[in-house]
Amino acid sequence: MIETRDLAKRFDDFWAVDGIDLHVEAGQVLALLGPNGAGKTTTVRMLTSILRPTRGQATVAGYDVIEEPAKVRASVGILTEQHGLYNRMPATEYLDFFGQVYGLDVNTRRVRSQKLLEDFGLIEDKSRKIAEYSKGMRQKLALARALLHNPPVLLLDEPTSAMDPESAHLVRNAIRDLRSASRAIVICTHNLAEADDLADQIAIIRQGKIIASGTPEALKGQFLGPTEYEVRFAVALNGHAINLPASARLCSIGQDWFRFQTTSPREANPLILKSLLDMGLPVLGLYEIPRSVEQVYINAISAPVD
Repeated sequence: MIETRDLAKRFDDFWAVDGIDLHVEAGQVLALLGPNGAGKTTTVRMLTSILRPTRGQATVAGYDVIEEPAKVRASVGILTEQHGLYNRMPATEYLDFFGQVYGLDVNTRRVRSQKLLEDFGLIEDKSRKIAEYSKGMRQKLALARALLHNPPVLLLDEPTSAMDPESAHLVRNAIRDLRSASRAIVICTHNLAEADDLADQIAIIRQGKIIASGTPEALKGQFLGPTEYEVRFAVALNGHAINLPASARLCSIGQDWFRFQTTSPREANPLILKSLLDMGLPVLGLYEIPRSVEQVYINAISAPVD
């Protein structure tokens, strides 16, 4: 659905994007992460045929961003940092206007606008002018506009910024629902917990280059090492020896707990539990230690540039 090969953009002597490869299939969410100025927005602008690449190739929904820009734009729903909302219009008039721009007939415009306003909790404020909307309400309206023509590709820049927790939860659920067999989604976000929650793939970009990419779990393994587990007991260990299989490594130990890492949890964990129970130790539980995309991101961004 989205494919780039050696995609690059130069402004004078500065490479804002320098040879990135992306592949997002239908039904997937890609989180594009990176510090300000890393090249995320420039990448999105090339994927929407707003900027012409200096080098490389990109196709979106099967259309070439250079050769078929009109078809690319018709296939994309985009949410940008600057929404371009028309403050003097009420929401219904605003969505109807853009529905006409997208070539939708009167009935389709009405039905889709009504449904989107309901989905994003704006139906009771549909007749108010956009100037009266809060920042979070404007964000939801801009997202409704991006979805109005039912595009197969969504490019979302900070989709939940400035939203209260309830609204952000609503939007994240909407993104999950939009992940379908016919739609690909790219999210640019600084909310790393959101990326961890929503993304099938993550690409971290720095100084115009992708420095890490893969599934969240694969990246956690790459940057944080094998998965870590903790075993807790109902009593103190009192010097009991902890015998682990060869595929596990003891990390730390306390009065009534210990932690270990393993690359083969399905094999190692049952053996460890059996050994502990055979020793007569009352095990309260074995838990996987949570690891976040934030930890991955910090490690990746902190690594030296090649």
